[in-house]
Amino acid sequence: MKTQLDELRRLAAHAENRRTETGIPRVAMVQGKIPEHDLAALYEPMVNLILSGSKAMTVGARTLEYDPATYFVMSVDLPAAGVVRPAADGAPYLAVSLTLKPAIIAALLEDLPETGGEPSAGFAVAHTTPELMDAWVRMLRLMQHPADIPALAPAYEREILYRVLQGPHGRMLRDIATPDTALARVGQAIQHIKRDFAQPLRVGMLAKIAAMSPSAFHRHFKAVTALSPVQYQKRIRLLQARSLLLTGAHGVTAAAMQVGYESATQFSREYARAFGMPPARDAARIRTGGVSSGIVPRALP
Repeated sequence: MKTQLDELRRLAAHAENRRTETGIPRVAMVQGKIPEHDLAALYEPMVNLILSGSKAMTVGARTLEYDPATYFVMSVDLPAAGVVRPAADGAPYLAVSLTLKPAIIAALLEDLPETGGEPSAGFAVAHTTPELMDAWVRMLRLMQHPADIPALAPAYEREILYRVLQGPHGRMLRDIATPDTALARVGQAIQHIKRDFAQPLRVGMLAKIAAMSPSAFHRHFKAVTALSPVQYQKRIRLLQARSLLLTGAHGVTAAAMQVGYESATQFSREYARAFGMPPARDAARIRTGGVSSGIVPRALP
């Protein structure tokens, strides 16, 4: 796979140290040292392939490490924190990602046989294969031939998804597009938490959305996200508050109230625990580092 990996590195060599769009729908890349605040974000369902260096992704108390020998799959929206490292030879971190679209997976499943098994979580790491790397090479080559993207990118996207579906975590990917699975129903509850994150959390209502008993819902939610529903909501609130603080239009107390906290003291304590320093200092540090627009970037590959 070394030849494929070398070509992928050449194709993605112009990526910047921020989310870099490729011109190919749902495909992005990033390169270099990434500010730590950019790596604490709400991550969308995706397949992430590292081309150089390594990354640690932490959700709740669970951390997964991966590098060019492996790829990462996330099947639901998850508030996560990442750490990237350069390669042993000093080459910068370099990665590409494909954001997952359930409708595309569902269409692909129509041509595939049913499989058994249960997903272990909403995120996992698996070993890369030559076939998966081949599909990524063809996808990234399209950056050199933009006119071919509308015709060929959908085929290469299907191939990447097919190779992941054939891998050890294919059931997890399959469940994204299968409405009555536990993962899909937890995903529906997650969308509700995301929309109403500032409102008091009602686990009973979330359980009804997921068509589960409260105890079963809590168990499945924790299995998929590595977080309890309350912990998930708290991380969404803190990420949103950070976004508000970066605009400079909200003080600490106003941001806390805006995202649903009743106590600014509790908010500051939990914010510092999550991001390593009190909210005002953290926001000032990020703005000093060059983030002046107040817009938190999309999660990075």
